[in-house]
Amino acid sequence: MSKRIDRRTFVGQSLAAAGVMTLASGAARSVAPNDKIGIAVVGAGGRGGSHIGAWLKDSRTEILYVVDVDEKSGNKRCDMIAGEQQGKRPTFVTDMRRAFDDDSVNAVSTATPNHWHALCGVWAMQAGKDTYIEKPICHNIAEGSALVAASKKYKRVCQTGTQCRSSPAIIDAVKFMNDGGIGEVNFARGLCYKRRKSIGSLGDYPIPKGVDFDLWSGPAQFTDPKNTRGRFHYDWHWQRMYGNGDSGNQGPHQTDIARWGLGIDSHPVSIISYGGRLGYQAERKNDKYVDAGDTANTQVSVYDYGDKCIVFETRGLEIKPSADDELNRLFGSSKGNKIGVVFYGSEGYVVQKSYTKCVAFDKEFNEIKSFGGGGNHFGNFLDVCESRNMDDLKADAREGHLSAGLSHLGNISYYLGEDNKVSPQQAVEIISGVKSLDDNKKSLERTLRHLEDNNVDLNKYPISMGPHLKFDPQKEVFPDSPQATAMITRDYREGFVCPRAADV
Repeated sequence: MSKRIDRRTFVGQSLAAAGVMTLASGAARSVAPNDKIGIAVVGAGGRGGSHIGAWLKDSRTEILYVVDVDEKSGNKRCDMIAGEQQGKRPTFVTDMRRAFDDDSVNAVSTATPNHWHALCGVWAMQAGKDTYIEKPICHNIAEGSALVAASKKYKRVCQTGTQCRSSPAIIDAVKFMNDGGIGEVNFARGLCYKRRKSIGSLGDYPIPKGVDFDLWSGPAQFTDPKNTRGRFHYDWHWQRMYGNGDSGNQGPHQTDIARWGLGIDSHPVSIISYGGRLGYQAERKNDKYVDAGDTANTQVSVYDYGDKCIVFETRGLEIKPSADDELNRLFGSSKGNKIGVVFYGSEGYVVQKSYTKCVAFDKEFNEIKSFGGGGNHFGNFLDVCESRNMDDLKADAREGHLSAGLSHLGNISYYLGEDNKVSPQQAVEIISGVKSLDDNKKSLERTLRHLEDNNVDLNKYPISMGPHLKFDPQKEVFPDSPQATAMITRDYREGFVCPRAADV
């Protein structure tokens, strides 16, 4: 329980002796007008720098701690903060728990690698801190449920870093659809067509000097403290022990918008995913398939909700002119990155093209309306930290859990089917038998064409087809697959166990 009373005082401090409930029980609190919200930033890398920039721009905050397992990176950030408008240098620590023990810290923002997100959030909320957690809010399904439970139990603000929730462009586009702007809408397609080169061959790379690899590993299994990737501080995204591939990196932004626009407030009832880590073979000598990543770089996941459907597509190879005629017309280009969401209505389309732009089209692809404007997601978090009105939060723990959960569910299907290599003909036969509001065969054929356009020999390097899995959205289990249910969580190291929802 927090002992501080300077920043997070109880409403009517004079009533404390009369039996006002404690902070941990979630009593309403007032904020002294001249106080600053004490912030601890966990993770000083690229996205952590964005967090720092947001807090420095808001007069309500003071960054008290920077936490990072890389001493050089963390101290560099502290020096920068001291030289910027804050002036005062934050305290640098490598272990987040030291910051959480300080009662002057009111809120924590985390931009660590994915495998640390949930445990950081749970520990922070247990210490009485409000939390801003980057997407994906969790590394697996069970961790997402734990964050939802912790936010509720400790009555802490828990904001997910899906900043489109605060963007007027997306807000207005969703309202336009809800008001019938493109008729009935039951299907959305999320895209991450973004070139990702191979991260290099497996190897014995030294851990960067000054990095505490034990703390960096945290909840993940502790491997031999020699890295198996050349670029330590980013390419963990493509190793499933730490990251979730682009399905869990870019994906939560688009699947969150897709759920929001379709009005979906639950997990899907079935999932199937297919793809592979393909196309890097030509970048290797002797055509040898060697790459330190083990997440898919080409992947399609189909999420069925019964009366609604979401499909998410990841393409990490070069986006060349191909057979994506409809998508090309909607995005205005036959090549280049395409990141966004397409909503398919009975009377037209709405396309989310960026964090600050959406466009509506009629059925003949004529533009009928556009939506623009960016928001302040960090500011929304601070507003709710002060007001304690949780209904004003744009992206609470549950929203983050459901959106991140899509990537986890898709990856479970893909990982279980990773060794199920299928020919294009077999893939068409399988996917054609799956219930979906999408044209599954057409989407598969576009994906295969994309691989062929990038000179992937699908006979030599076939795609993997995951199993079609039924899912219980309430119990969060796969009723017909104990093997899949086991992947709802992970094996944790002692001292870094993220508790289940019932145990937070």
